Formats: sequence, C-alpha cells, structure tokens
Amino acid sequence: MTALIIEHAYLTPVAGPEIASGHLVIENGRIAALGAGPGPDLPAARRLDATGCLVTPGLVNTHHHLYQWATQGLYQDASLFEWLTGLYRLWARMDAEIVHDTAAAGLGWLALSGCTTSSDHLYLFPKGRGDLFAAEVRAAREIGLRFHPCRGSMDRGRSAGGLPPDEVVEDREEVLTRTLETIAEYHDPSFESMLRVAVAPCSPFSVTADLMIESAALARRSGVRLHTHLAETLDEEEHCRAQMGCTPVEYADKLGWLGPDVWLAHAVHLRDTDIRRIAETGTGIAHCPSSNARLGAGIARVTDLLAAGATIGLGVDGAASSELTSLAGEMRQALLFQRAVRGPRALTARQALELATVGGARNLGREREIGTLEPGKLADIAVWRVDGFRAAVADPVCALVFGPRPPLVRLLVGGRTVVADGELRTAAQDVVGRAGALAHRRLRRFEQEGR
Repeated sequence: MTALIIEHAYLTPVAGPEIASGHLVIENGRIAALGAGPGPDLPAARRLDATGCLVTPGLVNTHHHLYQWATQGLYQDASLFEWLTGLYRLWARMDAEIVHDTAAAGLGWLALSGCTTSSDHLYLFPKGRGDLFAAEVRAAREIGLRFHPCRGSMDRGRSAGGLPPDEVVEDREEVLTRTLETIAEYHDPSFESMLRVAVAPCSPFSVTADLMIESAALARRSGVRLHTHLAETLDEEEHCRAQMGCTPVEYADKLGWLGPDVWLAHAVHLRDTDIRRIAETGTGIAHCPSSNARLGAGIARVTDLLAAGATIGLGVDGAASSELTSLAGEMRQALLFQRAVRGPRALTARQALELATVGGARNLGREREIGTLEPGKLADIAVWRVDGFRAAVADPVCALVFGPRPPLVRLLVGGRTVVADGELRTAAQDVVGRAGALAHRRLRRFEQEGR
C-alpha cells in the first residue's frame, strides 16, 4: 500500500499532547509516525493537505441493533417495555435480505459520522428467514468498517415470565450450538482483524439464568468478549427485584457477568455500590445518551463512573430508539446531559472524545490496536473540517464536540478510504440509503400479509 501523509492539520491523538499544525504518516495500514510541521519527504507517498482540519482517531460504536433501521419512527412516545412489546411482532418477520440492507444502511450512516469500528447486538433469529448473522457480516465487508457483531439470544418468552413473545425465542441448546459455530466461522483475533465476535444474551428479562451462565462459560472458553443490556430502565429494576430478588447489577454479578471481558449497554440506574462493583471488576459500559433520552429511561451516571475508574464507551443504540443518530453527535449528547445534571465541569470536550475513541476500544478489547493516534496502531482515522464558520471556535476539539457534526473530509480504516469529502466511497451511497428505506416497507408488507 502506498504511504499516505496527512499534513498541516490539528492533531488530537487522545494519547499524548495535541499538535496545532502537524503531520501523520500511514504505511501498510498502520500509523508510522506523527509530529509537528509538514510531513517527511517520502518518494511516491500520497499527500493530503489537511489545512483547516482536525485529525482524530476513528470513533468506536459499542452498542447498536442495525436491523432496527427498518423500524425507525415507530412508537415515538413509548417506554422501553411498551416499545419492545410493540416492535417484537415486526422484528419476528425480518429476513436475511432485510438484515443485510439495514446493516449496510446503518453502517454507512455510522461511517459518515466518523465511525471506523462498530459493534452490533443481533439477538433475534426468526426461524426460516435465512442466515441473519451472515447477512450483516456481508454488509460490514461491503461498507468497509471494522466490525464486532455480537451473537445474541433470547430463551425466555412470555410463557416463562419473560418479555418477548414465545415465537422469537430460541431453545437454550440451540443457542449454545449456534453461538459456538458462529465464533468458529467468523471470529478473527488477529491484530488487524476486521471481524470479531462477542457472545451476547439479550437481557435479564428475556434470557434464563442458565443461558446467561452457560453463555459466559462458552465465551470464556472461546476467548471472546461478553455483552448484554443492563439497568436501562426503572421497569427493568422492578422486574429484576420481583423475579430475581435483587437489582440488575447484583443479578449480573451472581451469574458471573461482571469482569474485564464484559461490557454492558446503558447502565442508567445504578446505586453507589453498583458503580464501585463495576469499576473494581473492570466491567465496561456502553453509554447511549440519545436512546436513553428518546425512551425516557434517564441519564446514566457517567461522571460518577469515570471518577470511580470505570471504562465507558459510546453507542448509538438501535436505530429505532435513536433515529438517524450519528456517533459524533453522541459525544455532544453525553457532554450536555452530564452537565445538565452535574454542572459545567461534569464532562469536558476531550473526555467526551475519549469516550468515543479509546473508551470504545477498551470496551471491545482493542485498545492496543485502535482508539488513539500512536505509531504502530491501525490507521483508523477521521479528518474533520473545522475551518469556515467553525473557525470562529478557537479550539478545534470544542468545535467537534460542542457544535453540530463537522464535515468529514476523510475516513480511513486501516489506511483505506471509506469516506471522502462527505461521501461514502466503498459503496454507492444512494443505493445503500434506498435499500435501507425499502427494508421498512418490505417488513410492513410481511406484517400485513401475515408472513
């Protein structure tokens, strides 16, 4: 791969001091060097003049449900349990084509917002609808993002006291078998991996204790990470107390679901003892501010979690609970929500950027490879235009986090261009967008036809 030199840019490595006017050298998909002043004279190297631009690590999305792209805009005024109950019947009708098209649209949208790595939590596998997991993996390869899909599951339907209808849950042994097969087929633990798999039973109100315990054991035998929803709403806490006799965090702890190989989505409703336990076990948190606000779930105690030493990344969550949310925009939401309840020093612009980059990388166990701009790390890089109107903001990082998302000049994944001048370059942007919209119509047609 021909070397690329990005120069005349404001560099924010996240690790190490910022450089007001500097260069960054990319060779063979990795960061080879960075420093002040113009780039070195390398024969045959391509050069990107980034005057007026801010260069950051690519953003890392640590919680999503890509299939939900097809059900955006529905149940606009519902609580989480109302929203889930209404949408399960639609999601039960999705097939591999819908999953592919929604995943491509969702990942393309993420790329346009500066995201270079995304996880996804796929936990519904309706029978006879094709290979849904393979469909989203194919979409990720087409868009060109680093992908961390989570093989989710539900085995506790309504007849057993759970929330989802019985027709969308799986048998426990089937879940474990399919999960093991998925890891064997797709998980790549290499340094430059574009695809890693996690094990992710959906939540305490849709999964039995036995499946939670056995899934954790399977993941740890296989050397992969663990993910689930936890402590998202007060309804969930009441449900947990009524059926399990403890809070969600206490329940997760009993099941062996806290630890440095686990990251939890949401964690909105935490007591002080929960925060201490999460921090001391090294458990990660995927903070999803827009989704939590959209569903009226509350505001996570990010400031307190950070003070305790917990690892926190950002997530846009399912598209149906945070319509068209950009990952860059979640930095602003996280900052403003913490300040709204804790004052103007609760979270800084640079802390918000850390959540979106190295915090996310830690959640996914990839902090050695991505999340900061350092020599030897993978060249997953976002170049933001902060000149023009934005130049009135003296601090480029402030312009990125406090204001609306700046134009994206370049997005690189392993040194490969995914976005250039605000347009997706790995796939036809208009085609991907139309396919995502058509997936919604197709799903509604299936519902009307009863199939």
